[in-house]
Amino acid sequence: MLDRSSKFSSSAGADPLSEMLRGLGLDGVEYGRCRLAEPWATVFPAEDAARFHFISSGRAFLKAPSGEWLQLNAGDAVILPRGDAHVIASAETVEPLPFGRYGKKQVCEGVFDMQCADARCGTVALTASMRFNIDRLHPLLQLMPETMLTSDLATSEPAIPHLLDAMAREVDMDRVGAGGILARLADVLTATIIRTWVEHGCGNTNGWIAAVRNPEVGRVLAAIHLEPERDWSVAELARLMGASRSGFAERFARVVGETPARYVALVRMHQARLWLKQGMRVATVAEKLGYDAEASFSRAFKRIIGHPPSHFRGKPDGETVSNEMVELAAVG
Repeated sequence: MLDRSSKFSSSAGADPLSEMLRGLGLDGVEYGRCRLAEPWATVFPAEDAARFHFISSGRAFLKAPSGEWLQLNAGDAVILPRGDAHVIASAETVEPLPFGRYGKKQVCEGVFDMQCADARCGTVALTASMRFNIDRLHPLLQLMPETMLTSDLATSEPAIPHLLDAMAREVDMDRVGAGGILARLADVLTATIIRTWVEHGCGNTNGWIAAVRNPEVGRVLAAIHLEPERDWSVAELARLMGASRSGFAERFARVVGETPARYVALVRMHQARLWLKQGMRVATVAEKLGYDAEASFSRAFKRIIGHPPSHFRGKPDGETVSNEMVELAAVG
């Protein structure tokens, strides 16, 4: 018989954050190596993906979603984990053009060289659009700041400067296969930045982050998020923690701010929302979540999300979000 809990290591030494990051997939949608001559500026619209920028040489200014301008020097990288609209420019006063206006030449699958009309090269940058395999309402994404700078986190994680140096060398040498290597380095750097932020940078001692850091409750949360399609029972989750049902339920609610059953229902429904936005049929989603009837799934979905499943099918992020789902990111 298949062990349905095989996605999660039940070892007492299992690290909940590592398990959570293992389930957080980073799929490079598109990577672009940009060679830009000053003055230049481009606007990135909001997208259903994280946006990553790395400045290999020269410097740039990023206008964050809040309107604040941030300076990026050579060797700096920044992630906008929720893909909010922003501007990146050689100077704050330059009028931005849409990102799509720059010409691009495909280097390999998913990797492009982009260049402005002027062949003179003032700034070299790598930009990437990365799609997470989780809904943007996942508490990990909702709790992240709008921008995450490597310069703010490098002192807490010595691996970050080495990854940045490796990326700069690949950009400068322009060797065969550099595009694919840069894409993989960007993936690793993104995961490292997220892990460092959770471990050192978030400054949140309450709620979901505190729960992930908790050695017992964190293991349970990791299991739930790694298998959102599973209708976890309180008894199963209590066994993962190694506690009685009553003891587990009391501790989980105290640390997380929700009952286990309520939290599992929220996670399952925001996973359903992600599948629906990807174009999956309502009946298929209901079946994947173990519902015997599409109607019963639709009722449960609407009760938690606030809209019927048909409201989200095939729609990108940025549509109306219910308060119920936002609360999942603010437990505690």
